[in-house]
Amino acid sequence: MPTGAELRGFLHGLPGVDQVGADERAARLGTRSIKTTAKARAIDLAISMLDLTTLEGADTAGKVRALCAKAVRPDPAQPDAPKVGAVCVYSDLVGVAVDALRGSGIGVASVATAFPAGRAPLEAKLADTRAAVAAGAAEIDMVIDRGAFLAGDYLKVHEEIVETKRACGDAHLKVILETGELRTYDNVRRASWLAMRAGADFIKTSTGKISPAATPPVTMIMLEAVRDFRDATGRTVGVKPAGGIRTTKDAIKYLVMVNEVAGPDWLTPDLFRIGASSLLNDLLMQRRKLATGVYSGPDHFTLD
Repeated sequence: MPTGAELRGFLHGLPGVDQVGADERAARLGTRSIKTTAKARAIDLAISMLDLTTLEGADTAGKVRALCAKAVRPDPAQPDAPKVGAVCVYSDLVGVAVDALRGSGIGVASVATAFPAGRAPLEAKLADTRAAVAAGAAEIDMVIDRGAFLAGDYLKVHEEIVETKRACGDAHLKVILETGELRTYDNVRRASWLAMRAGADFIKTSTGKISPAATPPVTMIMLEAVRDFRDATGRTVGVKPAGGIRTTKDAIKYLVMVNEVAGPDWLTPDLFRIGASSLLNDLLMQRRKLATGVYSGPDHFTLD
């Protein structure tokens, strides 16, 4: 385990982010166009990368079962449409989702560690994690203590990630940075490296509960971080932007960014996920349009 001084020295020794340059590069990447055949492949890839998500206080077992049915067969009119990457729910509904998805090959992700604020004693966070894993969660989405990070208590954040990773057992750990609260791009880079050094399998932008959530420049900085981390350590970490990605056009922009910044190795659901609830319907509408030439309105699809 590193000391607090060692962590501070390492994190503050990372190259600073040129904010203007990062914004400009992300904007340029967003202007790339792709041809129709590539668009069809990109839509299917984006569907396969979705963490279909419901994280509301009013969630019910029935809503989760309906979401799982849609995850397995997103568009009954097009049975060749791919399944989504995972279904993400609160920890108390993991068992419902596991039962509904049994035999489908789709894993269940669960938010834990006092999501979304992360304000709870460590033992409560670990108990939440263990309960989700015991119920069958294959992935845990934890939130870092942003207050500790912004106060410079990097060791506390590091230790909580290490302990949560241990509590995950065989489940993968996604570490949510809540980038909208980190204030600077330099902090996004530091938090990304801190999470990866502590054992994260994925780094994730946001809870989706505050604004701004995922943005192209922040995601680009995180993609640079996982690329550089693999160059430095040999270990490959995934990236998950979450919140605010609602259209096919937005999703394709992110896929272009993945390819251009991190590289084609990350163009797989094993290493890139999109956290969304409303995006799937738009992807399905565009998929039908490419296949039939006819645009189907949103009332042709179930509401998430």
